[in-house]
Amino acid sequence: MGNWTHLIRFIAKEDQQVHLGQLVDTSRDVGRDSVDGVEIKAYLVRGSVFHGKIIPTVVYTVERLLSPISPAECNYIRCLGLNYKDHAKEGGFALPQVPVLFTKPRTALADPYPAAVTIPKVAQDGTSDYEGELCAVIGRTGRDISEDEALDYVLGYTGSNDVSARKLQLLTAQWCFAKGLDGSCPLGPVLVAPSAIPDPQQLSIKTIYNGDVVQDGHTSDMIFTLRQQIAYLSQGTTLEAGSIILTGTPAGIGFFKKPPVVLENDGDVRVEIEGIGTLVNRVRYDED
Repeated sequence: MGNWTHLIRFIAKEDQQVHLGQLVDTSRDVGRDSVDGVEIKAYLVRGSVFHGKIIPTVVYTVERLLSPISPAECNYIRCLGLNYKDHAKEGGFALPQVPVLFTKPRTALADPYPAAVTIPKVAQDGTSDYEGELCAVIGRTGRDISEDEALDYVLGYTGSNDVSARKLQLLTAQWCFAKGLDGSCPLGPVLVAPSAIPDPQQLSIKTIYNGDVVQDGHTSDMIFTLRQQIAYLSQGTTLEAGSIILTGTPAGIGFFKKPPVVLENDGDVRVEIEGIGTLVNRVRYDED
């Protein structure tokens, strides 16, 4: 066994320490397994997410899943807005000529279940919303990357939820504050290597809120493919290893539904992506 294909970051039952691991059973949806109490086993991965090697003689049991990328490994979260044709249509927007970019701070990163999507006091106004997204993690540093070579720079793919405070978002043309609140960017449950997902434009993506499918899209509907995103974002700009790219959300956001769907305290929000599994979070309203 050599390089990982399905990487998790987790706290182990055996020693209560944080480890990296390669899933023993890569066919399982470990996000759902975590919620359902199904035992998850992982081979130890020694090293970093960028240069880790599987140690097949050491197997751990998962106590708790963590975001596959830690805040210390993430230097920049770049996010695309309005990058699905069906989402543009539901909002009545013209298709953008270039990618619409905003950013999140790394303090927005959050873990999968049992960690919660936290809604701070400033966003408890009845407009907190979900956005299920495919997330790509850059594995090596590059600049002026061509579309042909773009996917060679990808370390892996995971699920993400661009949790958004709509009232705050609509107060300004700059979205970073409304989409960058603490805990507004959960990632997981697993980081899947490009060898296991050769084409990121051929994946179904769903968001499920309190048992109802609220988004049902496909990455083939992106306006700008991931190759195009990486090429565009690296023009005259260094994309460092550890950069996270949220690639946009399909139609079905709560703000455009009639009546609107809002993230409520104790809600259950899930982002399910083909080949990756399900990112599950509870919703928790901050009391302080």
